[in-house]
Amino acid sequence: MKVLILSINYWPEVTGIGAFTTYRAEYLARSGHDVEVCTSFPYYPEWRVPKEYAGKFALTEEHNGVKIVRSYLYVPNPVTAARRILHEASFIFSCTLRALMRRRPDVLLVVSPPLGLAATAILLSRVWRVPFVFDVEDLQPDSASDLEMLPAWAIKLLYKLENAAYRNARLVTTLTASMKNKIVGKGIPREKVEVLEPRMDDSMTTLLKEEGREFRRRYGLGEKFLVTHSGNMGVKQGLEVILNAAALNRADDSLLFLLVGDGADRKRVQQRAKELGLPNVRFLPLLDEDDFRGLLSASDVCLVSQQKGVTEIAFPSKIVTYLAAGRPIVASVNPQSEVARIIEKSGAGMIVEAEDAAGLLAAIRELRIQDPAAMGENGRRHARERWSAVPVLGHMEQCLSAVAGSAIGSIMKEGVSQ
Repeated sequence: MKVLILSINYWPEVTGIGAFTTYRAEYLARSGHDVEVCTSFPYYPEWRVPKEYAGKFALTEEHNGVKIVRSYLYVPNPVTAARRILHEASFIFSCTLRALMRRRPDVLLVVSPPLGLAATAILLSRVWRVPFVFDVEDLQPDSASDLEMLPAWAIKLLYKLENAAYRNARLVTTLTASMKNKIVGKGIPREKVEVLEPRMDDSMTTLLKEEGREFRRRYGLGEKFLVTHSGNMGVKQGLEVILNAAALNRADDSLLFLLVGDGADRKRVQQRAKELGLPNVRFLPLLDEDDFRGLLSASDVCLVSQQKGVTEIAFPSKIVTYLAAGRPIVASVNPQSEVARIIEKSGAGMIVEAEDAAGLLAAIRELRIQDPAAMGENGRRHARERWSAVPVLGHMEQCLSAVAGSAIGSIMKEGVSQ
């Protein structure tokens, strides 16, 4: 099977959509399929193209059996709504041109956001007469509407494009059952929507205590009770609640809030922490693999935070990593969200209302005097049962093969009828 993947994010990006798309593409390549990815130059979550890729308009390379076809995109910094529209539009235009020059695949896998890639998918699908799978990692129109990120006319346009994507796709896939229900609620037949859950990194289940001790030594963390948030620092994460919780606990120098990663909102959050004068908050950049393992091993509690309006529009991949690593979790989220349901079902931590700093701090303090290791083990067990790599990625491969097979079957029928 020849698979062409369209995704704005890919390796060497290590968070969010880039990580998702990379492990899926590499699994397909290892399974013997011919895989190409049309993507951009890496920029996320720093919103900055690294030196080795800067100044290029197109590049083709190969990594772990996957052919990577990169094309230009405009990278804004700072990120605003208007600049983000231009950012996505630049990639959609350049990606479309690059993709049209590729060899005809058996199936297209199109990753959203950006939702605008749906237009490219529909065009390529009609030109090549091949089906496409539309993979929804974030319900972008709902995000823009709930968080008031765009004017009404732009949101209306996004909903029209979303509807066109769902109608023209052979299969629509998404991350969770609740996101599937949201899509079905938009009038899409249930049998046309499939859940492709994230896979956990199986190596995270075997963290060593020594890795955590070495991390603490390297960063001078001593024996502090370490409460960490890692990954993207964007608007949806609502990181202000962590700073406010830290402000309420500023007199306790035995507890440290550690915010690790980067994103469009990092500079503002750092400036806010400085204004509040928080000695119990520390920032670290994105970490390499060894340091990230050390971070997780060293963490006493891991945090997930979201704004109140975020429920079924996205799913933070960090929740899978935290559970696989056996870390107890405190989640400041909407109680109706998928994150809250997973933590409740797994018994891996505690849930507090989104944007409730006092509640967040109270939950951290309660976990500190309880036995967080038991909660962590509950999470690891849940992760192994639900997100182990082989069944999760095997299901993804089966879905793509079924779509490609149905297309080949329909072509053969047309040939016979002629």
